[in-house]
Amino acid sequence: MRNTFGNIFTLTTFGESHGDAVGGVIDGMPAGIDIDIAYIQKELDRRRPGQSHITTGRKEADQVEILSGVFEGKSTGCPIGFIVHNTNQHSNDYDNLKGVFRPSHADYTYYNKYGVRDHRGGGRSSARITISRCVGGALAKLALKQMGIRVYAYTSQVGNIALDKDYRLYDLSKIDSNAVRCPDELKAKEMESLISQVKAEGDTIGGVITGVIKGCPVGLGEPEFDKLHAQLGAAMLSINAVKGFEYGEGFDGVAERGSQQNDLFVNREEKVTTLTNHSGGIQGGLSNGQDIYFRVAFKPVATLLQEQTTIDKDGNETTLRVQGRHDPCVLPRAVPIVEAMAAMVIFDDILLNSTIKMQHYVNC
Repeated sequence: MRNTFGNIFTLTTFGESHGDAVGGVIDGMPAGIDIDIAYIQKELDRRRPGQSHITTGRKEADQVEILSGVFEGKSTGCPIGFIVHNTNQHSNDYDNLKGVFRPSHADYTYYNKYGVRDHRGGGRSSARITISRCVGGALAKLALKQMGIRVYAYTSQVGNIALDKDYRLYDLSKIDSNAVRCPDELKAKEMESLISQVKAEGDTIGGVITGVIKGCPVGLGEPEFDKLHAQLGAAMLSINAVKGFEYGEGFDGVAERGSQQNDLFVNREEKVTTLTNHSGGIQGGLSNGQDIYFRVAFKPVATLLQEQTTIDKDGNETTLRVQGRHDPCVLPRAVPIVEAMAAMVIFDDILLNSTIKMQHYVNC
């Protein structure tokens, strides 16, 4: 089982949903980066359960404890170890899952691969493990902030309710102004109402999160197998419940002609730029200095509070009614996870591109 993400800036995670704790180790963080613990905690608060009526009722403080690698508010260059204790597990809610497989969940595949599985909340397959990603992403964002690079994500669609405007027309500072994390207040209310309805029915619903990265230098990524969009795609597709990824115009651009899609180069104030950004800030697998924007599709959460047919571990057909506390829609809590994965990809690529340039940023 691969539990490490990244090349130079790496995150190794550990823990299970109903174990004592989850956590991880960050390696490759350069020395001298300002580490704001309050900011890291804020990022975890954006992901934590029980934060609104449209999320799971599990109550967890998700208080992060930094164990190493930080001294007097700065990174030391040593591995940064951290831990978040689980404090509100209701493991008994999962007793009826010991011998059966939840539809469209990881139960069946995990059991067949490993011969054993932790039925309590999904164990290692639980979205609770993304806590560690948010810590790693927060550290990456702190470093990127020092370089003038900003990473945003927001809910752009829930079910059939979708934003119909270009991301540049929204005030991204308003993302956290509502429970859905949508920068359009009117659409956010519609989305919240839909999620509430679905929750009342014991059902779930999916949607789309849009990501935006501003301030990237030219040349991040690799031209062959590690293209920047491939790295971002792999990072996003590793998030629980993600079913699709597109960047730039994506699938919408296939119906147009090259004369409509090409981003023409111009020189503005002795700086090369493009008139349009259909490419989504990436050309030939490398960043071109424009905004990088992408969309991530999330399926409806697999765990329903409705009776469903399934099989047990002996292959017998049975019925299942799941108990416990579950999200009716994962998107509001997935926004910081999308940001975290994007930030780690970009920061890792900056370190791969040139450690000398990174040292320049640290010393400025």
